[in-house]
Amino acid sequence: MNTENNWKTLTTNTVYENAWLELSHREVITPGGSNGIYGLVKFKNQAIGILPIDNENNIYLVGQFRYAIDEYSWEIPEGGGKLDGDPLDAAKRELKEETGLTAGKWTKLARIHTSNSATNEEGFLFIAEDLVQEDAEPEDTEVLQVKKVPLSEAVEMAMRSEITDSLSVCAILMAARHRGI
Repeated sequence: MNTENNWKTLTTNTVYENAWLELSHREVITPGGSNGIYGLVKFKNQAIGILPIDNENNIYLVGQFRYAIDEYSWEIPEGGGKLDGDPLDAAKRELKEETGLTAGKWTKLARIHTSNSATNEEGFLFIAEDLVQEDAEPEDTEVLQVKKVPLSEAVEMAMRSEITDSLSVCAILMAARHRGI
């Protein structure tokens, strides 16, 4: 099995850049040897997702309107972490910010790539337990609703495509599998 990089980058041109991402157009030689192009989105932060689970196997979802997909979305608490930072520190910050919850127990669930055909974004998923409710501290770009649902119901929501966010679907299904749900 060949696991080496068979792509050759000839040129890279940054088309757009802001504080969160860089979009580049690349001229390449494909693994088959032909000339081609590739568009690549490089994110400047890690994707962080937190699945807060209470003692009764309820989880907390965050609802918000997502500009990029022009839809309302129910998802786990999420945010960004510095590329060179500790993903767990970012997870703790995001959970408190979006839900007001803090957790006494943290478990790393997974490392994932959110859409590896077009972006290098790396995501980290955590389970947060031993929850304590405090005041939320959302950013000014966030108008959030928080709801508590049984993990089993969240699994069904994901299976019915009522939850479509990739970090959320992965975390919910993985946690359910780990817990035998």
